[in-house]
Amino acid sequence: MDCSHPVTSDLTPDEKSELDTISMHKKTLMKDIQELKMKIDNVILEIEDFEQSQENKNVEKGKQLSVGKKKFNMDPKKGMKYLISNNLLVWEPKPVAEFLYKEEGLNKTAIGDFLGERDDMYIQILKAFVELHEFSDLNLVQALRQFLWSFRLPGEAQKIDRMMETFASRYCDCNPNVFQSTDTCYILSFAIIMLNTSLHNPNVKDKPGLDRFVSMNRGINNGGDLPHDLLHKLFESIRNEPFKIPEDDGNDVTHTFFNPEREGWLMKLGGRVKTWKRRWFILTDSCLYYFEYTTDKEPRGIIPLENLCVKEVDDPRKPHCLELFNPNSKGQKIKACKTETDGRVVEGKHQSYKISASSAEEREQWIKSITASITKHPFYDLVSIRKRKVISNGTSE
Repeated sequence: MDCSHPVTSDLTPDEKSELDTISMHKKTLMKDIQELKMKIDNVILEIEDFEQSQENKNVEKGKQLSVGKKKFNMDPKKGMKYLISNNLLVWEPKPVAEFLYKEEGLNKTAIGDFLGERDDMYIQILKAFVELHEFSDLNLVQALRQFLWSFRLPGEAQKIDRMMETFASRYCDCNPNVFQSTDTCYILSFAIIMLNTSLHNPNVKDKPGLDRFVSMNRGINNGGDLPHDLLHKLFESIRNEPFKIPEDDGNDVTHTFFNPEREGWLMKLGGRVKTWKRRWFILTDSCLYYFEYTTDKEPRGIIPLENLCVKEVDDPRKPHCLELFNPNSKGQKIKACKTETDGRVVEGKHQSYKISASSAEEREQWIKSITASITKHPFYDLVSIRKRKVISNGTSE
């Protein structure tokens, strides 16, 4: 016989009443527990929905950010506008500078072009960007290595001037006892960059030695000379290890061809086989690129315009011709390259390039654009102006 539960008939009326009350409480409690459980389930569902919604928003935000970076790589100002309009970035100097400095996937050339703009907001962004670099206790070569790795210097002289001026100011703030003025730092920085090119560019045959480097920097320290040991240390650092130029990591090989100075169809006379062929030409970054079709991602040929000249010429078979030639190396091949039909990249065979436009007006416009693009490196003019200023100030004191 199971005696674990008392028999109801053995209970007193009070005990029965209390048992009924407990039973009712139990039913009520079970009902409350069930309702609570349902509420907890609903809350869990709401949390899961919220998390899924947030995840979807993050995914969407990630997609927008990816689009914004690609737009920036193609056109920095339009890309920045897209990022700001989609609340991915705040249009203030510090957050924009941090985005340019830290964000992966941005094209280093696009960063340089953006930072070089002259409007006040851009100058503030440039200052904030440079302040993200810590130059304390670094010699000038070490600081330049760090600085020039974070972007690519643009080709426009005024942009270079603003960027190097800001760099020199930051370096002197971090190292107050190295140079007598930011002008000295500015000039020596350019001298180091040019030394790097002279020592490590295979096209430069006459490699400068330490004496020439010291000589070219005489009088730049407020009219006085910099310590020989300092210049020797900087010279050896560059000679032993060239600057590393950052690879554009925007994953967009066609970035070069956005915002060209001029583009259009022209007829080009072949090199070995003298036939006229229609090609799509793009002029940008002091180079003339030509394509077989406008949809091609890679050019058929590249003609660097450095040291070349352009002029009108006559041809019995084609009207409105212009010619690219090297005035200092007549009879020698122009340093250019082309892609063969099998995909091999080979050196061009032209001693000059003859090109035909569709009209005299179009030829004139191309000649004007090419002439403007054929310039010597702006570094030299910038340094010459600043040197004259520093030496003049030093001698007048």
